[in-house]
Amino acid sequence: MKSIEQSISRLQERIHAAEIAAARSPNSVQLLAVSKTQAADALRAAYDCGQRCFAENYLQEAESKITGLKDLQIEWHFIGSIQSNKTRTIAALFDWVHTVDRLKIAKRLNEHRSQHQTPLNICLQVNISGEASKSGVAPAELAELVAAVRQLPSLRLRGLMALPAPSADFSQQCSGFAALSSLQQQLIDDGVELDTLSMGTTNDMEAAIMSGATMVRIGTALFGARR
Repeated sequence: MKSIEQSISRLQERIHAAEIAAARSPNSVQLLAVSKTQAADALRAAYDCGQRCFAENYLQEAESKITGLKDLQIEWHFIGSIQSNKTRTIAALFDWVHTVDRLKIAKRLNEHRSQHQTPLNICLQVNISGEASKSGVAPAELAELVAAVRQLPSLRLRGLMALPAPSADFSQQCSGFAALSSLQQQLIDDGVELDTLSMGTTNDMEAAIMSGATMVRIGTALFGARR
């Protein structure tokens, strides 16, 4: 418990310092706790320290945690790859999905989202670095996907997400994140209402915040090495 409390405190200090360095407003960046492979007790400890938003990559693992922690007011984010046969469960259990990269998946999430639930918040994943091994819509195809997704009534398009090619160089990190930020700004200039840039992890969150991230996805620096 004390270790997690200290980790959250250090992360908030890092986020605040990065906001200042980027001339950003205080509290303009949200900490999203990536809790894959972590035990439910670790999530409960983080919740007791004030953390409310948690992200999971693996659906089967997430289902168990969501059930076991249903007494807590957690906002659940799905950040893993999405298989078509998993969309029904994802649409039912999660508040956010960050990894929508094709219309087929968006349509299935829309179809399976109950009318008794609020619209599902989604981010479109962009393959900003063009890596063959990475998921994500190509930047050139993004506007077409945005237009189609905006027609789906049970989804609420919030913004974009990316995992740029890893680099230890701060300027290169910023370059990848700035490319995503530029794509989002183009969409906003075209009249699309977006408020979320989901980008940045433990090793590059400062560069992400410098480039406009509103949500950073942090696992290792919060919970320690993956189990």
